[in-house]
Amino acid sequence: MQIMCLNGWGGKLHSALLPYLSASTPDVLCLQEVVHSPATEKDWLTYRDGDHILPQRANFFRDVCTALPDHVATFCPAAQGVLWDGEEQVPSQWGLATFVHKSFPVIGQVQGFVHKGFSPLGYGDHPRSRSAHGVRIYDYAADRPVSITHMHGLRDLKGKMGTPERTAQALRLLDLSRQISQPGDVSVICGDFNVEPQSETLKVLGQAGFTDLVTGRGFTSTRTAHYHKPGKFADYMLVNQEDSVRDFQVIRDPEVSDHCPLVLEL
Repeated sequence: MQIMCLNGWGGKLHSALLPYLSASTPDVLCLQEVVHSPATEKDWLTYRDGDHILPQRANFFRDVCTALPDHVATFCPAAQGVLWDGEEQVPSQWGLATFVHKSFPVIGQVQGFVHKGFSPLGYGDHPRSRSAHGVRIYDYAADRPVSITHMHGLRDLKGKMGTPERTAQALRLLDLSRQISQPGDVSVICGDFNVEPQSETLKVLGQAGFTDLVTGRGFTSTRTAHYHKPGKFADYMLVNQEDSVRDFQVIRDPEVSDHCPLVLEL
């Protein structure tokens, strides 16, 4: 079974990302920073937050569904705000999505929030609402269930240091993973955590029996050349049974986002 985790950067590099997903076809794709704007057929809109201006694929969720036609897709919004078509406001939902190949039965599912709750009338003040999603699927090749839970962690304008809010979100993420898992399951927790490796987030998950494959296997960054700020870690993938890991890679080529895809083979 192949599990991929990626922050899709709102589809900014969709011309590279979509062919990559079509060619790699992971069995499970955990995708963060997903845009869903059902009120428009536009390809591109603009996100504005003060001096932070970013082009967004208006229907990034639809784009990835098209690239992975044999997957069952679930979109989990954290908020609905507005994107801009010139000077026209377009309602748009923002969150994360999970794509599971149809050959893997989904036998359990959990959706919730690791910070705040759904924001229906705007993206809100920082740190903003953050959703998480977990699935429990059956792997016939290995004859076992596997649970996978992911989140997009808080973006704090002050940086990626530990905060009480981030510790609380780690505990909520762990609780969601436990809700979806059964004793003996191989359990995976992943996502763009928006923290450095020394963070309390990884300590919380480590104390619960999860091993981080990014730092544990010597990878020194999860960001691509498109990321120009200090701090080269953001994304993590942890597993509760390391002996179930056949291979793990942080993919540096092709560059499909300002984040690297994390790819786990069980």
